[in-house]
Amino acid sequence: MSKGLFGTDGVRGRANTYPMTAEMALRLGAAAGRYFRRDRHDSVHRVVIGKDTRLSGYMLENALTAGLTSTGMNVLLLGPVPTPAVGFLTRSMRADVGIMISASHNPAEDNGIKFFGPDGFKLSDEAEAAIESIVAGEIVPAQPANIGRARRIDDGRGRYVEYAKTTFPAGQRLDGLRVVIDCANGAAYRAAPDVLWELGAEVISIGVDPDGRNINAGVGSTHPEACAQAVLAHGAHLGISLDGDADRVIIIDEKGRVADGDQIMALMAARWAEQGRLRGNALVATVMSNLGLEHFLSGRGLRLERTRVGDRYVVERMREGGFNLGGEQSGHIVMTDYATTGDGLIAAMQVLAAMADTGQTASTLAAQFDPVPQMLKNVRYAAGADPLSAAAVRAVIADAEARLAGTGRVLIRKSGTEPLIRVMAEAENEAVLREVVDGIVAAVEKAA
Repeated sequence: MSKGLFGTDGVRGRANTYPMTAEMALRLGAAAGRYFRRDRHDSVHRVVIGKDTRLSGYMLENALTAGLTSTGMNVLLLGPVPTPAVGFLTRSMRADVGIMISASHNPAEDNGIKFFGPDGFKLSDEAEAAIESIVAGEIVPAQPANIGRARRIDDGRGRYVEYAKTTFPAGQRLDGLRVVIDCANGAAYRAAPDVLWELGAEVISIGVDPDGRNINAGVGSTHPEACAQAVLAHGAHLGISLDGDADRVIIIDEKGRVADGDQIMALMAARWAEQGRLRGNALVATVMSNLGLEHFLSGRGLRLERTRVGDRYVVERMREGGFNLGGEQSGHIVMTDYATTGDGLIAAMQVLAAMADTGQTASTLAAQFDPVPQMLKNVRYAAGADPLSAAAVRAVIADAEARLAGTGRVLIRKSGTEPLIRVMAEAENEAVLREVVDGIVAAVEKAA
């Protein structure tokens, strides 16, 4: 069955609008419960549910709980925790399934539902399609005596905090380092500052006052300027800017300059390779990562394995090839030695470990390569439109690819979460780059 309800990262949309309604959440919960009970006949069936700080999280949490318990699943409610904490706790608490209620970096009006299997990894396309088919059909409830129970777990966040600290090199501390942490008024607003402080850092926290409506609002990884301003104002050695569910990170150096996921991955890949820790001598990243990263790696005898956009596809390739480091330019950094999904906090701790180990500044460590000039523009299109199928658009794209052959590349794709066409190109000549991108954008806008 082809998927329609699930996107590239679970189910996502505007709260109280299809598919992010209480009714759909209830059916999704019941369908997931039925799917994960299909091969289990004992009486213990467990699911953990985490969420970020959105107001609609209460509604969706209750609806999911009702659906899950109706099919005999026992529900453990974690409250606000980072997405990677749900992956970790799903596995460590021996749950059949984990669920995170979050729309990540999207505004507060949106929300989403992400599923994790019993191994702590996000579900495959096939598993999501199977759940979607159950949603579309008749869901068989449990017998009255087999209805599940629900209870809140008070130490979920604490378990994650203690685990995150174990990923920092033994014997190292952050004493003497002043660190700004921007939690985007999101899921890590308590966990991330606690981890850094307990490791010895002087912590300046921003984006730690959620009110249900201010997640990602002017703060977080989509607004790194807030963290940069705080770094400069406090004379900090490093800034860490997380998104709403803390599965991605942007680094700010002591000069207030931004380092994206490509630079973070370059630093980690180089260090891990020197330490003999980089499996397969390869880094897995998406088609969006900069050509400069590819050149940086090849110069060190390392490979860049590219996937389609979405951290789930990065993880799939990592598991297939036995690789342990991957991620996205947007700041999803996946370290399967430590986590089953992107973990912004643990990735930032790897940068801090490099600073503590080498004594070098963030501005030195977070500028591993010179990026090839890259431009990305988004074009919104109307519901039902398909601008990429227009002959005029295809012709403009073909001309652009021919023009950049050997000196750059073009990547055009639909967003998996919004009605957007993303137009990205890289080229050594910035003037040519602008002409190519603007030409494609104009053609797409006309067709849209």
